[in-house]
Amino acid sequence: MADAARVLAVCGMPFEAAIADGPGVVCIHGPGPWRVAQRLHAMLDGDGCWGGIISFGCAGGLDPELASGDCVVATSVLTPDGVIATDPDWSRVLLDRVTGARPGLLAGTDAPLATAAAKAALWREAGAIAVDMETHAAALAARRHGLPFAACRVVLDPAWRNVPAAALAGLDVGGVWPVLRSLAGAPGQIVPLCVLAGEAWVARRSLLRVRARLGPALGRYLVTSSLPPSF
Repeated sequence: MADAARVLAVCGMPFEAAIADGPGVVCIHGPGPWRVAQRLHAMLDGDGCWGGIISFGCAGGLDPELASGDCVVATSVLTPDGVIATDPDWSRVLLDRVTGARPGLLAGTDAPLATAAAKAALWREAGAIAVDMETHAAALAARRHGLPFAACRVVLDPAWRNVPAAALAGLDVGGVWPVLRSLAGAPGQIVPLCVLAGEAWVARRSLLRVRARLGPALGRYLVTSSLPPSF
C-alpha cells in the first residue's frame, strides 16, 4: 500500500489505537490534545505522504438521547479557533457503513467534562452532541496541513453520567495506583466506577464493530474518486 493510502488515526487511549490499527492506518494517541498535537505535527512535518486524518475512539455524550455504545460521526468540530467542517465524502461513507450512526457537531475540550451539569451546559450552548479531548487537535492539524478530516467516535459516558474522580485519576500518568489512592480517599466512588466500567465495556464492543465495518484506511478510500493508485 503506497504512502498516499495511509491515514492517521487519532485516538485518546492505547486501547482505542489498538482497535483502530489495520491496513492503511497509522495510529497515534493521547490522552489529551497536547500529546496529540505534538505527535501529529512531528509526523506531518516530516517527509510522509498522508491521505487524511480521522479521529477515532470514545467520547462523552452531550445529547441526552445518546446511550453508551452509540456511534457519532462528526459533520463539524468545535475547536478553540471556531468550527471546522469534516470532509463530506468521507463522513458520508462513515455514515453509510455504520448503521445507526448519528451525525452532528463534535466538541473538543482540553480537559474532561466530568459532570452531567457541565455536559448539559455544552450541549445547550454549542449544540454539540458529543465531546472528547483529541478531535479538535486533529481537526486543527488537518486544516493546517490541507488534509481531509473525519471523526468517528463511540459514546462511553452518556450525558447524564457524572464521571467519578477515580476514573480520571490515572488518565494522564496511567497505572492503577492513582485510581486506588482516589478510591481510598473516597470509597463511595466504587459503585459509580463499576457502572462506568460497564459502560466502557459496551463502548469498547461497539468500537470493535464500527472498526470492522469501516475496513482498510478506516473508510477513506471507499469513495471511488479518492481511490489511490495502490488499490
